[in-house]
Amino acid sequence: MICLYTLWLAACCLLLLLYSVRFRSGFSHGSGPRSYPMIGCLIAFYQNRWRLLDWYTELLAASPTQTIVVDRLGARRTVVTANPANVEHILKSNFGNYPKGKPFTDILGDLLGTGIFNVDGELWYAQRKLVSHEFSARALRDLEFAVLEDEARERLVPALSLAAARGGVVDMQDLLRRFSFDVICRVSLGVDPGCLDPALPEAPRLAAAFDAAAGIIARRGAAPVAAVWKAKRALDVGSERRLREEIRVIHEAVMDLIHIRKKERGLQQLQEVNAGGRSDLLSRMIECGYPDEAIRDMVISFIMAGRDTTSSALTWFFWLLTRHRDVEREVLWDITTATGGSHAAGGQGKMRVLHAALCETMRLYPPVAWDSKHAAAGDVLPDGTRVERGDRVTYFQYGMGRMESIWGADAAEFSLQRWLSLPEDNVTPPPAAVAAGVSPFKYPVFQAGPRTCLGKEMAFVQMKFVASTVLRRFELVPVDEGRVPVFVPLMTAHMAGGLNVTVRSRREPPIAAAAAASSGNSN
Repeated sequence: MICLYTLWLAACCLLLLLYSVRFRSGFSHGSGPRSYPMIGCLIAFYQNRWRLLDWYTELLAASPTQTIVVDRLGARRTVVTANPANVEHILKSNFGNYPKGKPFTDILGDLLGTGIFNVDGELWYAQRKLVSHEFSARALRDLEFAVLEDEARERLVPALSLAAARGGVVDMQDLLRRFSFDVICRVSLGVDPGCLDPALPEAPRLAAAFDAAAGIIARRGAAPVAAVWKAKRALDVGSERRLREEIRVIHEAVMDLIHIRKKERGLQQLQEVNAGGRSDLLSRMIECGYPDEAIRDMVISFIMAGRDTTSSALTWFFWLLTRHRDVEREVLWDITTATGGSHAAGGQGKMRVLHAALCETMRLYPPVAWDSKHAAAGDVLPDGTRVERGDRVTYFQYGMGRMESIWGADAAEFSLQRWLSLPEDNVTPPPAAVAAGVSPFKYPVFQAGPRTCLGKEMAFVQMKFVASTVLRRFELVPVDEGRVPVFVPLMTAHMAGGLNVTVRSRREPPIAAAAAASSGNSN
């Protein structure tokens, strides 16, 4: 008995010694939360668990290098950075050393399988090359334009018009999420789930399955100890059992569509009819001969990536415009003059002010608050921070958007001027004025380097189209104008409690109203 006790005591002392060495070496740069041997920063982490975004931002702003190390009991050592040089090193210069890593792919693997967003190395490279070709195809872009126009004309505008006529309250976040899910499913799968269809009392089963799966997987990622959810998965209990059921619904629905589409294509070929009539991503991948499971994982990945990101950005965009009516007038002027009264999806590229407003929105409220990689080997970041093999390395988009070292003293302000290159005499900007170039490593909202988001341009098309469609016709007034919403960073960030607004129809023609506002500003 005494021998066992001695061995136990010796093991504890050894662990304490090892952790103390790691503790001293891990904080050689002198930055990070207050930590102690064995437990690390567990106390400070627990005290700030409900405000991690702001806590990390404060720590990063106070750090001379805008980098901190978070080392706590029960979690992997994590390097968190808001330093653009480090971000470039991670996402580009030493890209090969910073894959997503098994801890990340384990979290999403049950749902995404071997889809492009959940793989590394050669498998990722091969898929990236193939998918980039599909995304550059004109047929897919034309399909997006057609779907946006149809969804807005048949559902979005009527829903808002009805709300304006009745004077009721609308949750714009929910409305935009439904719109986005309809669009991404029609472009990716070639099917219309009808989430915005007023005849449906609740979300379709497929949409509900995606919502439930996304929520459970987000809680996996936020779990203090991964062993807990892994044990629940092994035992098939609780939330993990629910996740398995929801994933089965998603997988079966997509596989059924693949089989139906293949049968349609086979019949067309037998009848000597052109089999290339569909342009959605699923059909294009079938035509390219990809295996069924690869097609399934790919389209699910794109639905997950596109279902909430644009709706999140647009929710915060509309809220910010209600707080900055002067910017709303500028954006409205830009929309109406750039399109000459037309809001067709293909004509959004000229809207420089709108583009700047969307970029500024995502600077402050990025759809993805942070992104992590896992070091394949030891490394030293450009600012001198040491990275150990297996460390989680996180670049922190939310915090980067608030760093005065990156954006200047007005980093906390919503200002379009940082994005626009305007003449010095403040006259109306000429058509050649463009949004100023900003390094993607100081603004990694769409990642950067080899993993830059393939859907970036499609996302901007959708956001500009929705923004112009809504603003030309309606004014949104928050139910509680004094409320400052809480930013919730799940898989895709959202606004806690939604964005509840009353909707008012714009009485004046948009060009006349915007011109009057512009004239008023100049006097």
